[in-house]
Amino acid sequence: MKSNFYYFLLITIFLGTTVNAQLDNCTMGMGGPDTGVITQVFQLNDKQISQMEFWIGELVTENKLVEDQIKVLFDTHPQANQDELTTMATKYKALKDQLVALSLNYDRKLLGIFNEKQYQRYVELCAEALRQPLIPYTEEVAEPE
Repeated sequence: MKSNFYYFLLITIFLGTTVNAQLDNCTMGMGGPDTGVITQVFQLNDKQISQMEFWIGELVTENKLVEDQIKVLFDTHPQANQDELTTMATKYKALKDQLVALSLNYDRKLLGIFNEKQYQRYVELCAEALRQPLIPYTEEVAEPE
């Protein structure tokens, strides 16, 4: 019973808070520090774990490209006056939105390989965390190598 509470607490915090998450979405946070929690809470099988690890690699690579663009923006964009700072802020927000979109995309991919029981558990945890569940991404996915 105590371990169930522990998992509930972890997943509630985990699903409800990620650095790049929109407040109303129930994100998984794939690739974050709590990836192991996803495996345990949703009892992923070996094939699902392999696919998730493959996607984490893709997500890390795609995030790095956007993060590099953010670094270039901060290093090179003029910041001498209010207009330049406002322009830079607008560009920065667009890049941060790309990071959020990437995270949501990969979360939806992961949800797309959940079985019915796993997805139902996700929906229940989202409801407990007062978050809106994501709709699974169900297009054909690339197999890990």
